[in-house]
Amino acid sequence: MLLSRSAVSPLLAAAVTLLAGCGSAANAGPGDASAADAPGDGASSADSAADPWAGAPPAVCKPAASWDGKGKIFKDITASSGIAEAGAAGIRLSTADLDGDLLPELFVRSMSNSGKRENFGSGARRLFLIKAKRTSAGDFQFSDITQSSGILLPRDATDGFGRQAHIVVYGDVNNDGNLDAFCGNSVPLDSKADLFPQDASELMLGDGNGHFSFAPGNAFAGSDLRRNLTSASFVDYDRDGFLDLWLGYATWGAPGKDTPSPDHLVRGDGSGLFTVVTTDEGLMTKPATTTAAIENGTAHRHTWGTAACDVNGDGWPDLLGVTYGRNFNSLWLNGSLGTSGARFDDLKGPTHFDRDDNDDWTSNWNAQCYCFDNPKAAECDKVPPPEVNCPQLKAAFGGFYRWNHSTDRKPYRLGGNTGSVACADLDRDGDLDFVFGTIVHPDVGPSSDPLRVALSDGAPIPTLTHLSEDVSGLGHHFPKGQGDDVGDMTLAVFDFDNDGRLDILVGGSDYPGTKAKLFQQQPDGKFLDVTQASGLHHPHAHGIAVADWDRDGDLDVALGHSLARCNLSPKECYKSEEVHVFANATAPSGNWLQVQLVGGPGSNRSAIGAVIRVTAGGATQTHEVGGGYGHFGLQHDLVAHFGLGAACTIDQLEVRWPDAAGTTQVWKNIRPGYLVRLSQGDAKPAYPLWK
Repeated sequence: MLLSRSAVSPLLAAAVTLLAGCGSAANAGPGDASAADAPGDGASSADSAADPWAGAPPAVCKPAASWDGKGKIFKDITASSGIAEAGAAGIRLSTADLDGDLLPELFVRSMSNSGKRENFGSGARRLFLIKAKRTSAGDFQFSDITQSSGILLPRDATDGFGRQAHIVVYGDVNNDGNLDAFCGNSVPLDSKADLFPQDASELMLGDGNGHFSFAPGNAFAGSDLRRNLTSASFVDYDRDGFLDLWLGYATWGAPGKDTPSPDHLVRGDGSGLFTVVTTDEGLMTKPATTTAAIENGTAHRHTWGTAACDVNGDGWPDLLGVTYGRNFNSLWLNGSLGTSGARFDDLKGPTHFDRDDNDDWTSNWNAQCYCFDNPKAAECDKVPPPEVNCPQLKAAFGGFYRWNHSTDRKPYRLGGNTGSVACADLDRDGDLDFVFGTIVHPDVGPSSDPLRVALSDGAPIPTLTHLSEDVSGLGHHFPKGQGDDVGDMTLAVFDFDNDGRLDILVGGSDYPGTKAKLFQQQPDGKFLDVTQASGLHHPHAHGIAVADWDRDGDLDVALGHSLARCNLSPKECYKSEEVHVFANATAPSGNWLQVQLVGGPGSNRSAIGAVIRVTAGGATQTHEVGGGYGHFGLQHDLVAHFGLGAACTIDQLEVRWPDAAGTTQVWKNIRPGYLVRLSQGDAKPAYPLWK
């Protein structure tokens, strides 16, 4: 329920008594900012000095009762949410507040009829922009605004039809205060399947009321960028105040046309126009035509997911790419820390971002069977006896083992099929760590990189420590000689129970037996599978979107559903690509704070790349505002959410803005239990939902 004077929640009513120690003026000082900062509207300098809480809402303090695993914390409200009535079905999701009401819209993309235009009159829809709205009961519902929004309008303006949009991420490109949408079009490799060559990826400019129009020109229609796009991330890589785009590409599936191609960085000028700067900024890789380039990781690779975040805390956004095909991942550090002299250097090796620690190829069933058949081949003397029936394994793969003995023992073939990487400060030490979502096939085994956490040491060229599933609590254990395909390609990191520790939600994809999995971080940093206890049940989950759609202080979840392999396990599947919505409403949780940032002069208005540090209860949480990440465009609410556990007072909130100067502001008079809006250069916080 929205917090307001006209509909005061029981929590607020109780809090008016100002429980001892819960945010009283005696425990907090005025907001600190740069000398150029001035008090916000509605408060004079004298008022601010006399009472730093002038104009602030009443203090809120919850008892120290966090979820203990007893009682469902998530409730499937799909039937009452209106999402089925809107017809929304799909496997890829992203969310953002596109009309300024602080209730994020949800973009849903289906895999059905891929390659065709959207036909609004046919009833066989595949793309949906769904508006969230508040009900009188304080819940939320969705309604379809796809066609009326104009977000899929084709440039040839064909009535009743809309462009394709496989990847959708959001940011304020022209700094007018309204979110814009990059709608990425993944073009088929086979030209015969490219039915609408006039359609390309588009930047659609928002008007703040949920309506969109074309940006001027379109750099994405050129041959360099109109390809098999898999991922996109907004980033201001040069901190000029204008958002840029980091684009990931992969090519596979068409005979003779699946040679890897380069990823691209495009620089925005603030008007909606973009220029390709990949080569200029040192990001161009080499054609995968020489053994040396392939083996040392300088060749093009199949990128399945992008991300952008400040890996080493120097203020400059770095670019990440994760790959399909068990090849190296890429970590392009911004700032010429390597040897090339260019802005970016791919330091995947020195940082250990490239792959995990397990390079023991002898656990691969195919390698075991190959060596059983060819015992005198190189290194076969150290391979254990096969765990499986080799003739059956060979028959399962069409009369061949999935093994090339000359190449598959080399490092570039011992990574993972990685779909997504998320940046998050998991251990609350002030630097960003990583969670990798990866496919693991049982015949390949442990040498294929699994779902995992990698902790950073925060150095200028950081070193990552990849935690095994036994240490982290994540992952899947296969019995010897058997197992299932795991498709952990999508994931989200957020604090679902408001205890102040980040948790991990994984989409299991469409392999038989897969489902969404929720891992709760324990006090010792290990993760515990609480999927069943939490009530978050969703088979063949894929896309994930996270937002507090009812603005009641805890995070809700939407999950897509894939039908791609349901012929192998039909009883596990829903009848359609159903999107299910799970409200986070039924269990006790800790205190919380939500932060909306508004960038000022020199920063992009959506504050993508800003770093927020919240200190409360003896711990500091670090959050970087992201511009989309992962496999086919994951993006969650741009409002940052912090669980505070038992803490009722925020000691300090610091924001490092994404401008050229790295401007930092500090506030010490922030009320928890509310959504607070912080504008760059304004010392006074605003509480837009408290009226």
